[in-house]
Amino acid sequence: MQAVVYHSDDIRAWEQRWFAAQNSSLGLMQQAAWSIAQQLIELFKDQSINNIAVWCGQGNNAGDGYFIASYLKQAGFQVEIFAAQLGESNDLHCAAQFAKEMKVQIHSNFDVERTFDCHIDALFGIGLNRELNSDWQQAIQKFNKQVGLKISIDIPSGLQANTGQVLPFAVRADHTFTVLGLKAGLFTGLGKEYVGKIHLINLIPIDHELKPVAYLAPTNIKLPQRMAFGHKGSYGHILVIGGHEQMGGAVIMAAEAAFHAGAGKVTVICHRNHHQAILSRAPNIMLRDINGLNENNIKDILSQVDAVCFGMGLGRDEWAKQIYQQWFNLLNQSTHLETVLDADALWFLAKQPEKLGTHIYATPHPGEAATLLGSSTAQIENDRIAAIYALQQKYAGQWVLKGAGSLILENNLYICTQGNAGMGTGGMGDVLAGMIASLKAQFHQDIALHEIVTLHAQAGDLLAKNGMRGLQAFEMNQAITQVVNQ
Repeated sequence: MQAVVYHSDDIRAWEQRWFAAQNSSLGLMQQAAWSIAQQLIELFKDQSINNIAVWCGQGNNAGDGYFIASYLKQAGFQVEIFAAQLGESNDLHCAAQFAKEMKVQIHSNFDVERTFDCHIDALFGIGLNRELNSDWQQAIQKFNKQVGLKISIDIPSGLQANTGQVLPFAVRADHTFTVLGLKAGLFTGLGKEYVGKIHLINLIPIDHELKPVAYLAPTNIKLPQRMAFGHKGSYGHILVIGGHEQMGGAVIMAAEAAFHAGAGKVTVICHRNHHQAILSRAPNIMLRDINGLNENNIKDILSQVDAVCFGMGLGRDEWAKQIYQQWFNLLNQSTHLETVLDADALWFLAKQPEKLGTHIYATPHPGEAATLLGSSTAQIENDRIAAIYALQQKYAGQWVLKGAGSLILENNLYICTQGNAGMGTGGMGDVLAGMIASLKAQFHQDIALHEIVTLHAQAGDLLAKNGMRGLQAFEMNQAITQVVNQ
């Protein structure tokens, strides 16, 4: 079953429907806190944790904190609360009163002067949508400077629940216990840097009005076994188009990735200056001179292949513009060809916007997405989900917005939860383009775009087993072969 991600507004509306059905809001707060406390008790067993500081804000998230502190005190832990002035919520006041009755020491400030084994963040919940003022920024910075295990309740304070935007500081948690439903900001944008391990606290039944905003891409992907009678023509012929006179590496990486993902045949069409280098590295790649083809040649080639990736190392000069114009319309019209647009092809698409067919997969990083939408990289990163929907609205087609928590918009929106910071290096996008073309050529609609993105991320994680710093995209090949055979 696919894990579902919700918008915070929808979760709050779901809660209100639950309360309107005569269910207690205070009871739900107590239930959430009790469930979290029981999981924390199990977590603390293996980590020699006894002294705990709970940091409470002014809203219902703080109420969870007061109750969690009380339940941990009941379980025998040494607990102190550091708190802001209480807000107006009756449930919050009940929670604070319960903590007093349990004789939990409550400090009316965030001046933590001794060492605790664990700090629990109950400062802000999922409703935070504004930049924090200087006092709250200082509180969060002070929290992050503490030694010991860091726990966040619902979402790390300072992190926007739906976008993963930091406002402008956020708690860096080792564990996040998120209540009722998963939120997109835990998985995309800057969220992955702050949330640590995510634990979902299920409490109330989902009703028919609650709709997902996205799904987490499944991680257990198994490709069909090859048939004993298969041959190179059975597993797809991939066409890689790009390779400006001065940029030959990108097409090599895309082509090799296509082979390592299982393609039967790969042809690279690029500037002839790169042919010798390509053959010396991978003699199984077939080659054509990109300058020696007319429209009839191109149509003939397209009739013989199953998938295309276009744009890697193409360049942005007048020569590249002519090549783009020579190929783009034919590719967009060739609905039988699953086609990946990447790199410089996306730059030209931004200059000459066209509606894309459903057989076109566009794979921008945030900077390319900003060019396509006429915005800035910061605007894209501040709301990645809005950005990918805007891309599809403007250009149609199917989309991958690369980055931490890559987003994939096909029939539904998916978030890739795998991959690592070591993959932030030149050529990784070329490798992904080659993998998409290869696996789509082999399996067509029997493999989803989000599954391919996940396989690419898993190959990156495999490559990073011994460390993320210094990974090279051309090293991905053996890891790709391993994950497509797992």
